[in-house]
Amino acid sequence: MGEGRPGVAATLRALNEALGRPAALWVKESGARNLRHRDFLAPRAALSAAFPGGQVPPEAVSAVSSLRGPAVLPLRVCRQTPAGLAVQVRRPEAFRRLLGPLPGPAPTAAGARTGCVVLHCPALRSPGALRPRHLRSVLLADHLAQLLRAQGVDVRLVPALGEERRWDVLRQLRICWPSGGSSLTEAVSALKAALGRCSCAAACEQRPGTPEGVVCKVHLKSFVEQQGLLGYDPNLDVLLVTEGTLQSLAELQEAVLQCPVSDPMPASRFPSQSSCCSIVHVVNCEEEFQQQQLDVLWRILDPGAHTALQKHLVCGPVKVTNPSSPIGADQYFQLRKRQMYEASVIKYGELAQDEAWIEVIDTLTVAAIRFEMLSTAHRSQITLDLENNSISTKGTKSGAFVMYNCARLATLFNTFQRAVEQGTYPPLPPASELNFSCLREEGEWLLLFNYLLPFPEVLQQAAQLPPPSKGIRITANTETVCKFLIQLSMDFSSYYNRVHVLGEPFPHLFDQMFARLQLLEAVRDVFHSALATLHLPPLSQI
Repeated sequence: MGEGRPGVAATLRALNEALGRPAALWVKESGARNLRHRDFLAPRAALSAAFPGGQVPPEAVSAVSSLRGPAVLPLRVCRQTPAGLAVQVRRPEAFRRLLGPLPGPAPTAAGARTGCVVLHCPALRSPGALRPRHLRSVLLADHLAQLLRAQGVDVRLVPALGEERRWDVLRQLRICWPSGGSSLTEAVSALKAALGRCSCAAACEQRPGTPEGVVCKVHLKSFVEQQGLLGYDPNLDVLLVTEGTLQSLAELQEAVLQCPVSDPMPASRFPSQSSCCSIVHVVNCEEEFQQQQLDVLWRILDPGAHTALQKHLVCGPVKVTNPSSPIGADQYFQLRKRQMYEASVIKYGELAQDEAWIEVIDTLTVAAIRFEMLSTAHRSQITLDLENNSISTKGTKSGAFVMYNCARLATLFNTFQRAVEQGTYPPLPPASELNFSCLREEGEWLLLFNYLLPFPEVLQQAAQLPPPSKGIRITANTETVCKFLIQLSMDFSSYYNRVHVLGEPFPHLFDQMFARLQLLEAVRDVFHSALATLHLPPLSQI
């Protein structure tokens, strides 16, 4: 059996099975203090509930120590401690298995598709200028699309950007969103025909105050009550259906039709019988009511499997402190860009005014805004302080701090490569020839155990869209990647400030230097992969 890449979930599963109890007894340690003594712990309280007197049978302890498996970390010792049953990992071997030659990417990530998700962002249909609250839901949908694609999920983004508006701020923020789109005339006609057959629909008299383009009115409340639908606003009642409403539905249906399915495409315009798409409406809380109206109307006109799979991912409010007037997304971007420029001039001096820094400042601005919008749980309120320069190059919880540490890694490897070319150091040997027992510094195990080891599972968890427990709202861990990168940057910065990686060019020091470079090369790859889900390119200088 091949060794494979160890994982946290597989190791925890094997540890629980070794104790012969169905309950999840083990936890992974993450704090530096506890990691000096143990890597996994079955807490005393959990053991007391699972075993008489909390005493684990010797044969179970022995089974833990002898665990082996392709995805299980190599274990060194298992012992009873006052805190519970503690396990330590054979660290040199763990370094070797995680930093050595690894198998290729998982099949789902390499090419096989695992379903289709339509991400619908109504904020992009806003008739007025985009506001920061709109930007939050668009950035979240853009990030979620990248996370899902990394897991092999086919993603469709709706609506397509219209050509009648300028979308400069989306381009500046590196938001990849489709534009244009096919004609929807046939699809809208099919929806009108469905309205004509709908018992919930009725003609709407054109009275003063009636919006232009009203096709009919539909009684939503009676349908919700008849179907026993949960989670909808009790104030849903009569919806005036306009041409614009039908255009929105038609575009959603087109996206569903484009999702890859195993069965041949049906002749019907409605893909009810063959599509297995999930539809996620990513909305800010102020748009939620209108989106629920569109949701119910779609269920009425197309009572198929895909419309029943609609989910609502609702973003909390975005509060702007003391605005002199409502601020648009463009103004918000330009303000943050000016603040980032000023902060860079203060930190780096005249260099920050050079033409070569324009791209760097733009990237730092995008990182600052994306982290400001995405590092908070999507359900929670975000407060934007636009008066004070809350975006800086110094804060340890900002996107600029993450990019700064990514650039430090680039500088390290550029310096090493130049030294190799000058004959100061030999080239980095293959990972299979490195001596990982040289990695004894506390920060080295912290980087491997808390970041390199769980990173694939972090991406999987961030991309999960669990079904709603009740109703139509779902919760996703969209803040996970930003928080992961911030914590990684803090621990990497602490290690890098403490350890001199490129030492004196003495042969007896090369083993440790090469092992450290291999570790940091893997850390760099994690930075790059995580930043890619945020459409952020790594910086080579800062």
